[in-house]
Amino acid sequence: MRAQFRRRAISALVTSVVAAPVLLAAAAPADARPATSAQQHGKAERLAKKLVKASSGKSAHRHLEAFQEIADDNGGNRAAGTPGHKASTEYVYRLLKKAGYDVSYQNFDFYESKTQHEKLSVVSPEPRDVKVTAYGFSKSSPAGGLVAPLAAARVDATPGCELDDYASGDFKGKIALVKRGNCTFQQKEEVAAKAGAIGLILYNHSGTEPVHGSVGEPANAHIPAGGISLADGEALAAQVAKGETKVNLDVSTEAIKRQTRNVIAETRGGSADHVVALGSHLDSVPAGPGINDNGSGSAGLLEVALKLAAETRGHGQQPTNKVRFAWWSGEELGLLGSEHYVKQLSEKQRKQTALYLNFDMIASPNPVEFVYDGDDSDHQGEGPGPQGSAQIERLINGYLDGRRSPHEGTDFDGRSDYGPFIKAGIPAGGTFTGAEGIKTKEQAAKFGGTAGTAYDPNYHGAGDTLKNLDLKVFDTNVDVIAHAVGIYAHDLSSLNEPVKG
Repeated sequence: MRAQFRRRAISALVTSVVAAPVLLAAAAPADARPATSAQQHGKAERLAKKLVKASSGKSAHRHLEAFQEIADDNGGNRAAGTPGHKASTEYVYRLLKKAGYDVSYQNFDFYESKTQHEKLSVVSPEPRDVKVTAYGFSKSSPAGGLVAPLAAARVDATPGCELDDYASGDFKGKIALVKRGNCTFQQKEEVAAKAGAIGLILYNHSGTEPVHGSVGEPANAHIPAGGISLADGEALAAQVAKGETKVNLDVSTEAIKRQTRNVIAETRGGSADHVVALGSHLDSVPAGPGINDNGSGSAGLLEVALKLAAETRGHGQQPTNKVRFAWWSGEELGLLGSEHYVKQLSEKQRKQTALYLNFDMIASPNPVEFVYDGDDSDHQGEGPGPQGSAQIERLINGYLDGRRSPHEGTDFDGRSDYGPFIKAGIPAGGTFTGAEGIKTKEQAAKFGGTAGTAYDPNYHGAGDTLKNLDLKVFDTNVDVIAHAVGIYAHDLSSLNEPVKG
């Protein structure tokens, strides 16, 4: 699944690792002679071709079926800290252990936001109730609610993301009305508070449901905040434009300590001085089974890992570089699993991590084949990734070009598990097929599908099931994973090659 807000750790506290830790794996034998660059390149190309041939969306579909069955048996979801997620980790762990990987659970604590109450009422000029959803970890309103006039922030390409969006009016002592879009929920709340607002009402940019925002963790809360639907937000904005509109925002949340775990697996062979890391988050949102978000990435990664094990076991040829696969938990709560993993790496271990590849939502039903823009050639949003990220993008683009699969860039906007790796200076890349964003006419002409609708209309909903996937794009992305694993398992030289502008 792809997170709705820029990910921040939600107090990942205590680590206890079950089974053998894999972060400090043994290096290759001292007498092992390194292959020449030409030899490495040839081995990499051969392995990549074999993995692509062996791996497919069809073969990975069995894992999607398993995740759906797990969700069906556990209240309809696989959210972090729930029996559904625990069963998902056991499924992944069991298959990887049987395949011969060094596998471990990496446990950590986190806080979950529990809503105690949420209510929004228009006090004047025309009293009425408006359906609202409390921000995760929102600061609680005073007893009886927060009663104040509304003030609408400017609606532009980045509504409520900068202080300039509040320049049109006096927000001190008022509740800010802000439209969703572009920046994180946390940033919108923080900027509204800096502008002098004493509360925040965020309205959705599409659909009929209230937006579910969050500040990520209790320490980030500044003002009471809640989310409403697009229609209700536009109605309130129109009313504010006519004259003073006073509302009562009454929200209260409680932070509850929970525990969850990552699954980490790595090849027994390969140099620990050169770790090729790949990851997908295994948790869903509570609202649904999360088969695209992110059963798809988890299933694709698992299938390629199993095929890599079969290939190396069958031919007795271990990878040159150690390959480490991770299935993160708590991504939906703020990149918790990946944040925790990166945070506890030593400086030496960070330097040993050659790259990180992320696969999140790779089977969206109305897809675009997005490749993370490692060199910022699209000049959108955030800047380029760490040195090597441009080369990762080039490798993935080159593979897709070779099979005549259209693709386009997407920004490193911090909304998935590559974020902590980039922050630590580790080059990153990967693919993504779209979440709540709206497909353009140009994209529909290029990729097929329906313009004017979301890439995944079931994003973060109960409809994110086995029935609502694009299996063709899923197959393409499983092959992308297989190709990248095959190349980087033996040859990292492309990470240092110049990329032409």
